[in-house]
Amino acid sequence: MHCDIADRSLAPRGRKRILWADADMPVLQRVRERFQAERPLEGVRMSCCLHVTAETANLVRALRSGGAEVVVCASNPLSTQDEVAASLVEDHGVPVHARRGEDTATFYRHLEAALAHSPHITMDDGADLVTAILTKHPELHGQIVASLEETTTGVIRLRAMERDGALRFPVIAVNDAATKHLFDNRYGTGQSTVDGIVRATDLLLAGKVVVTVGYGWCGRGFAGRVRGMGARVIVVEVDPIRALEATMDGFQVMSMRDAARQGEVFCTLTGNKHVIRREHFELMRDGAMICNSGHFDVEIDIPALRALAMEEHRGVREFVDRFDLSDGRRLYLLGEGRLINLAAAHGHPASVMDMSFATQALAAEHAVRHRGELPVRVVDVPREIEEWVARLKLDSMGVTLEELTPEQKKYQSSWEAGT
Repeated sequence: MHCDIADRSLAPRGRKRILWADADMPVLQRVRERFQAERPLEGVRMSCCLHVTAETANLVRALRSGGAEVVVCASNPLSTQDEVAASLVEDHGVPVHARRGEDTATFYRHLEAALAHSPHITMDDGADLVTAILTKHPELHGQIVASLEETTTGVIRLRAMERDGALRFPVIAVNDAATKHLFDNRYGTGQSTVDGIVRATDLLLAGKVVVTVGYGWCGRGFAGRVRGMGARVIVVEVDPIRALEATMDGFQVMSMRDAARQGEVFCTLTGNKHVIRREHFELMRDGAMICNSGHFDVEIDIPALRALAMEEHRGVREFVDRFDLSDGRRLYLLGEGRLINLAAAHGHPASVMDMSFATQALAAEHAVRHRGELPVRVVDVPREIEEWVARLKLDSMGVTLEELTPEQKKYQSSWEAGT
């Protein structure tokens, strides 16, 4: 078995982390049990480019229980938990190509190693596998049953591919499932981003001016949680409807230029490029801290920050670099501008990833059952999968739903009754 991980001897630690997460993932447990009995993915080769965390390991366990042959590579150089990678290799026999802190060349070598598996299904967190297949591996186009995309940034890229006529196989937008983005993005990203910032800086957030750049589901989650810790929150948005919503949610909304003058902590959550640029660095107060919780490390214009600085001090604290400017101001970059919730913390809690990864596993089963029937475009997760996941999650939380009476069902399906 070919793999590339940091240290196989870390497997016992990884095993404990995987089992700890598994205990808080009851829906995925149910999926794994059914997959074990039915084997719906028998003989299906899957290449997964995901954050190599304990929660991801439990998704991989479920896919393998369904019969899939799985290879894993990292979707971000700083999100890999080396002990989890070791356990997947040693305890589960999964080929893993992921090392925490790997450089760009290694990242792309690992991507190619995952594609050497000649997959039928790809599972992406950022659309890197799909991009590589479309640009470098035309020989794989005809055999791909579907790809599954886990993150907002990836879906944005994939919809651009669809508009350009570049897609050659179906893509299921798992990120757009309500059981994913309404919970994983809002509650998972919200909590874990705060966790990453606090771990990296040991900062008291109460009373600080925190700028949330982007008010999508991730931005909503972060803004709400950091306000709950006593911060004064400013939101920066380009979308008028989201900006209006943020205003009515009680946040100050302003341009990035105006926010740059006031903020003490800045966090980008947009999925776009260079939303904090040189013109903003030039206005920031001494000691401002800047981080990103979007998928790629392009939201902060780091080359511009380096060009502006007289000196750069790496590792003034773990996950913190300091940039000294000519006027005496100091700006701090957290987590190298990569996903702060995974660079400096452990990512989303297992409980919320339970829904996302159960949806992922069931979407893979759906793609196999409907092989050749899905259109070559970005498609949604079927409603029945969403409802099944939500009901199981509620059941695991001890929550009981109300049921419609026959009279109510009849009323909702008729049009005769009026005022």
